Amino acid sequence: MIHKITNLFPVWAVLLSVLAFQIPDLFVSLSALIIPLLVLVMFGMGITLTADNFKEVLTTPKIILLGISLQYFVMPLAAYIISIFFGFSAGLTAGMVLVGSSPGGTASNVITYLAKGKVALSITLTLLSTLLAAFATPYLSYLYLNQIVYVPVGDMFLNVIKIVLLPVVAGLIINTYFGNNLEKFKPVFPLISVISIVIIIAIIVALNREKLVDMGYLVVLGVVIHNSSGLLLGYILTRIFGYDTSTCRTIAIEVGMQNSGLAVALAIKFFGSAAALPGAVFSVWHNLSGSLLAVLWGKDNKKPRQ
Repeated sequence: MIHKITNLFPVWAVLLSVLAFQIPDLFVSLSALIIPLLVLVMFGMGITLTADNFKEVLTTPKIILLGISLQYFVMPLAAYIISIFFGFSAGLTAGMVLVGSSPGGTASNVITYLAKGKVALSITLTLLSTLLAAFATPYLSYLYLNQIVYVPVGDMFLNVIKIVLLPVVAGLIINTYFGNNLEKFKPVFPLISVISIVIIIAIIVALNREKLVDMGYLVVLGVVIHNSSGLLLGYILTRIFGYDTSTCRTIAIEVGMQNSGLAVALAIKFFGSAAALPGAVFSVWHNLSGSLLAVLWGKDNKKPRQ
């Protein structure tokens, strides 16, 4: 029963998104729950991990370098090409490029977990791409937009530590010492993750409802193509380098899912409200596309999460 409910993840995500769009007041008041829900999910991930999973990642620096390189090469370039192709205004182009120039978001870790990907690799890439954002995001914004943006990387990295790393480490420690006693409860954690991420998606839709109403279809299409480009190229390019399916899926998710909240904040600060529109749409869409991938890949990949 739990497995069936979990596999309907995209259905629940769409249904609650529609409800949040129609009646946003039901979810706007729940915005304070986003961080506690993410912490809960990360803790659940930690209980499925061991220290050996992270040791394996740290002893294979080539895949870390490849993942981060693809993150900061594919997404900003794709954003710029899409913007030129659709003839976006300077503001919308800035918003697209900022999304592409942002580090990976915590949502990528959740989707990797549900897709039975390499969670330790996903978390490592999120932490490192966030640290590198202090240099990569300003450089890329200057390269594509001829304007430098300043990233609050200290606060942002501290949030990643609190929301991602600490809960995962706590779960990992509990798994190390009490894992055998928790085996019968572990199948429940994917369901908890699905419920949590569906609620988070609904809250994000509710908070961005006005921006979504004002959105032109070309912007939505551009964002969908942008996200799809990251997922597809992340997978294909990793496969070209000879990595296994699980690694390719993990890198695809990490490349295609961005810290769109940071992109929205930077867009408003440096380019105006219009530039925030792509980030607002991306924050909704990449969770929906990610939920679909989580179910499709989670069914096919039966290996334990790493």
